[in-house]
Amino acid sequence: MDIKPTPIPGCYEIHPRIFTDQRGSFVKTFHQDIFRQHGLETHFAEEYYSHSRQNVLRGLHFQLPPQDHVKLVYCTAGEVLDAVVDLRLGSPTYGQFATFSLSAENAIALYMPKGLAHGFYAVSEQATMLYRVSTVYSPEHDAGIRWDSAGIPWPSAVPILSSRDQTFPTLADFASPFVFSAPLEPARV
Repeated sequence: MDIKPTPIPGCYEIHPRIFTDQRGSFVKTFHQDIFRQHGLETHFAEEYYSHSRQNVLRGLHFQLPPQDHVKLVYCTAGEVLDAVVDLRLGSPTYGQFATFSLSAENAIALYMPKGLAHGFYAVSEQATMLYRVSTVYSPEHDAGIRWDSAGIPWPSAVPILSSRDQTFPTLADFASPFVFSAPLEPARV
């Protein structure tokens, strides 16, 4: 498992080993000791998945404090353009975004610290995303920013959106409660 930093501090791409044979493939998506060695969260309170058809955009979502959470996501079927936006006041990348190609084929996972908005766009005909989060879903802390307010170059200007995702405030209008805390330097393994 190779853990690579991204342009957003505390956000990492997790590149697992993919084992293949005549039956198909096998991928380890989480290893507690490796995560600990890199200073990453190892306690996840919930796990769920979404299945989306092509041109669906989900996001940009997060939970507000005190129910904010670390998130680990990966694509188990199809391909998505995944995106994060840094909402942490004082962060050197506050208000900036980063995008990633996640697919069943590349098996890359994305680790997000607290204080990032997250969303994705289904590039393939169908896409299944799995999420692990460090806190339990809390409807009263569930929030987001508008998908088109952070400058992310989504593949479509007219994606399929939920009515909820269309009503979020823009990044410019969002009063962030998140504060940046420099991540620990990962151990070199």
